[in-house]
Amino acid sequence: MNFKFNCCLLIMSMIFLGCSDEKSIKEKEINIEELTISDIHKSYQDKTFNSEQLVKIYLERIENFDSTLNAITVINPQALKIAKELDKEYQRTGTLRPLHGIPLIVKDNINTEGLPTTAGSLALQNYIPEENAFIIEKLVEAGAIIIAKSNMAEWAFSPMHSESSTVGTTRNPYNTNYVPAGSSGGTGASIAANFGTIGLGTDTGNSIRGPSSHNALVGFRTTLGLVSRSAIVPLYLRNDVVGPMCRTVEDATKVLEVIADIDPKDPLTAYSEGKTPAGYTQFLKKDALNGSRIGVLRTLSDDSPHPEINQLFNNALLQLDSLGASVIDSVIVPDFQNLKQNQWCATFRKDVETFLSDYVKNDSLKTIEDIIEVGSKSDFARERLVRNTAHTGRWEDSEIPCLDAYTDIRRIAFREAIENMMDSLQLDAIVYPSWNNPPAPIDQFQEEYKGDNSQIISPHTGQPAFTVPMGFTNNNLPAGLQFLGRMYDEPILIGLTYSYEQGTKHRKSPDLK
Repeated sequence: MNFKFNCCLLIMSMIFLGCSDEKSIKEKEINIEELTISDIHKSYQDKTFNSEQLVKIYLERIENFDSTLNAITVINPQALKIAKELDKEYQRTGTLRPLHGIPLIVKDNINTEGLPTTAGSLALQNYIPEENAFIIEKLVEAGAIIIAKSNMAEWAFSPMHSESSTVGTTRNPYNTNYVPAGSSGGTGASIAANFGTIGLGTDTGNSIRGPSSHNALVGFRTTLGLVSRSAIVPLYLRNDVVGPMCRTVEDATKVLEVIADIDPKDPLTAYSEGKTPAGYTQFLKKDALNGSRIGVLRTLSDDSPHPEINQLFNNALLQLDSLGASVIDSVIVPDFQNLKQNQWCATFRKDVETFLSDYVKNDSLKTIEDIIEVGSKSDFARERLVRNTAHTGRWEDSEIPCLDAYTDIRRIAFREAIENMMDSLQLDAIVYPSWNNPPAPIDQFQEEYKGDNSQIISPHTGQPAFTVPMGFTNNNLPAGLQFLGRMYDEPILIGLTYSYEQGTKHRKSPDLK
C-alpha cells in the first residue's frame, strides 16, 4: 500500500481550498531555503508567519520537486492539523516548545504512529505502527511536526545508494545523475533540498554520515547507547545508531538534545547513565577550535583518494589551523590494520525477526524466509537477504562471540588503541574525509563505490563521529569532513564541528529546477 500519491492529493487540496483563516502574509512570500530552527522560532515570535503557513510551503516544495528526487515515501495527512493546533497553543501560552512547529522528515524504518514503516520493503508495505518509537515520541513532545517519511535503501542494506521496493531510487539534489549514498539517502536528499527543517537517519556503518556527506549536510553518529533504537527496523542492532541529519550543527544539536535519553526498551542506553550533560546547545561555541588539538588519520585519507577530495581535505586542514587548532599531521593508531579486521557480525536474522515479533505481529511474517517469499523489486536487496539468511555471527571465521561495544573484546581493543593514542597526544578529535571519493553515478553505484571511510572505526568501537560539509568538487558534488571523538565526547565534537562550520560556511543549497 503506497500512501504517497493519495496523501499528496489530500494535503494539496486542503491547501488550495483554504483550511485556515485569512492570514496576514501570503505563504508564497515565505522563503524556506536554509531556514533553521532559530530562524523559524524568531518568525513565530515576530508573527512573520506561523507553523501552519510554514508546513504548507514545505508541502508545496515537496509537490514541486520530489518527482525529480524521489526522496519522500509518504506525506503525513495530519501535518497541517498538528501545525494548526501548535499555533493555537502558542497563541494561548506564549511559549514555544524546543522544536515547536518544526517540520521533521523521518527515515522509513522508524516507527511513526499512523504512517507506514516499510524499511523500503514489500514485506512491510502494509505495516502501520500504532505507537511512535521512543525517539519519535520525544520529538513530538518537543513540538516537532512529522511532515513526511523518507526513502531508504531497502532493509538499510546499501551504503552506496538508496533504492527501495516501495518507492524506487532516490537521486542526489546537487546532480540527479548521482547517488545520495545510503541507506538514509531519502532523508539526505530531502533535507538538502529543503523539504523539511530537520531529519532523522539511521547508521549501521555509514548511513547517517554517508548521505550527509553526499548532500552537504551535518550528520551525527553518536556514541552507541546515547540514543534509543527501540521500535526501529534494525540492520545489525549491535552497530545501529539513530541520529540527526540537518543543514546546520546547531539544528542537529537541538535534535540530539531532545532524543538523547535512557529507554528501558533499549538496554544499551543504560550505559549512558551519568555520562551526559544537562543539554548540548551550551557547547555551540564559535571559538571551540581555538587551542584545540586535532589529529589527522592519514591511514584513511591516503587510501586511494580522489584528487579533488584530497585537495578539499588538505584545504580543510589549513582551515582548521587558521581557526586556531593545532593540527597534528599525521597520527598513527598502533596495529590499526589488524584491529579493524573481523569486526562485522551478521545479526540481521535475529534482530529483524525480533522486530517482527515485537512490533509487526503478523503470523505470515515471522522469518527472513517469509520476507524473501514476499519478494523484492531490488536485485541488490534480494542478494543481501539471501546472504543474511545463509550467514550468522562474524563474517570472518572466528570463535569470538558477537557482543555489544561495551563487552566485545575485539571492539574494546580497537577503541582502546584509538583512545590511548588520542590521550598520548592530548587530542580533542581525529579527522579524515567522510568519503575519499565523490558520489558515484547512479548507473554505476557498485562499480564506483570507493572511499567510504565511515564504515571503518566508529560502528565497531562505539565512538561518536560527526560529518560536516567541507566543500564541493568541480562538478558541484558535496564532500564531508569527519570528526571522531572518544566515547561520550559529543560536547567536544559539537564545539569543534560548529566552530569549523561557522568559520568556513561551506553549505549551499542545490539548484533545483
